Amino acid sequence: MKKLSIILSIVAIATTLSAATIGQGKTTITKTHIKFYSHTVAEDIEANNYASVATLDIPSGEVIFSVPMQSFEFKIALMQKHFNGKDFLNTKEFPKAKLKGKIVNVSQINFEKDGSYNVTIQGDLTIKGVTKPVTQKGTITIVGGKLTGESKFNITLSDYGVTFVKGKPSSNIAKTVEVTVNLEY
Repeated sequence: MKKLSIILSIVAIATTLSAATIGQGKTTITKTHIKFYSHTVAEDIEANNYASVATLDIPSGEVIFSVPMQSFEFKIALMQKHFNGKDFLNTKEFPKAKLKGKIVNVSQINFEKDGSYNVTIQGDLTIKGVTKPVTQKGTITIVGGKLTGESKFNITLSDYGVTFVKGKPSSNIAKTVEVTVNLEY
């Protein structure tokens, strides 16, 4: 019984320390899910990526996402081949997408208190070697010392040099795709 009490005490202390460290310093997040979705009359296309890494500097609100583009998984292998190919995202030449930005309202988040906080991220999004300024909304939720985040936004493919004017891709891929980001610390 004494051993059980000691183990429970250690777990309680570790949980308290873990919750306390969320509000301090730089946090690396490797449990991520990025999904993109394209809807057209011809077909719906969805791909999922679980290999992204994000860092969050809590005091400053600076955030960096690194997304390995070849890690997007499709239900149909041919879609994945086209996605990675030279005519679409050319992932051999441009293996990563990157978001480097800042949570502009980080001071409104109490990282040591359970709650759901609306956030605005401003920064630069780089896809296929093209960098564009972006402003996106999201939510950070803290429950029991654990941080989760989510955002849903649209990307216009032509802004990043992905265009199709003829052939099957021009009718099967939406000009604007929906991106959903989920992360867990």
